[in-house]
Amino acid sequence: MALIVKKSQLPNSGKGLYTTKPIKKGEHVLEYLGEIINWKEYEKRVKENKDGYLFFISNKRCIDAYSTPQHKARYANDAAGLGRVKGLKNNCDYEIIGDQCFILAKRDIAAGEEIFVNYTKEYWDCVRYNIKHGFHKK
Repeated sequence: MALIVKKSQLPNSGKGLYTTKPIKKGEHVLEYLGEIINWKEYEKRVKENKDGYLFFISNKRCIDAYSTPQHKARYANDAAGLGRVKGLKNNCDYEIIGDQCFILAKRDIAAGEEIFVNYTKEYWDCVRYNIKHGFHKK
């Protein structure tokens, strides 16, 4: 898949992931890759402010892309997050197959579009809770 990283269309999101070629509905855009750790190790990293790119599969298997900026899946943003832009919607979902995670196109995606993936309601509820209670990072 031909993917590039550049400034996201979402405010305060930093970088985003874009496709340079069309992607068909149902295709895997790419695999979410990073260091494989367990939940206990991830909790340690949170305390050290070395978190933010975790994909939780189970307590024994988490994919942490914090220290692996070469893996592009970490740059896919959620259009339904805190910084929404009218007209932008998620065009992908995460799909877990065994112990792997993939970004899956839920509709045809045109060349040049930003890849937006659903982080889930639970993820955003946690972010809002942390902001409300002063746990967010600056």
